[in-house]
Amino acid sequence: MPNNEVSEGAKWYVVHTYSGYENKVKANLEKIVENRNLQDYILDIVVPMEEQIEIKDGKKKASLKKVFPGYVLVKMIMNDESWYVVRNTRGVTGFVGPGSKAVPLSDEEIRAIGVEEFAPVLDYEVGDNVRVVSGPLENFIGIVEEINLEKKKVRVSVSMFGRETPVELELFQIQKI
Repeated sequence: MPNNEVSEGAKWYVVHTYSGYENKVKANLEKIVENRNLQDYILDIVVPMEEQIEIKDGKKKASLKKVFPGYVLVKMIMNDESWYVVRNTRGVTGFVGPGSKAVPLSDEEIRAIGVEEFAPVLDYEVGDNVRVVSGPLENFIGIVEEINLEKKKVRVSVSMFGRETPVELELFQIQKI
């Protein structure tokens, strides 16, 4: 388990690899981290994938496709040893950044890529009056009945056609009144 004081300074870096070597680089790095006991410095290694639906012969087929071919994301504390280990892993051509300087991803970039989950900051709670700010029920007013952070959903009781109707919305679709 990573030392929390150490892992606080960890940032996501983009590592360039030979094309088609992304999964090999991930496996090699994981092995090196384990062998050299670097779990406190190299915390996570990700090859971002997305599900793609193909239709072949009239049948839907789901497959995983690399979002950024030729790149691997590494969450790490940058120091001489961690840089050296990642940089010299078989299949790695270097860090993404000017010259040989590795530049960490910003929080906005990490959110956009969807690599790391961020706990949403909510300004409402169960029982609050809220306004729906987007979607087909925009401008409807309701009362928060339930908040499910795991699914990133909220159930709101909205008055429709003279009766209270529970609707499930995304966390960002409502705003406290």
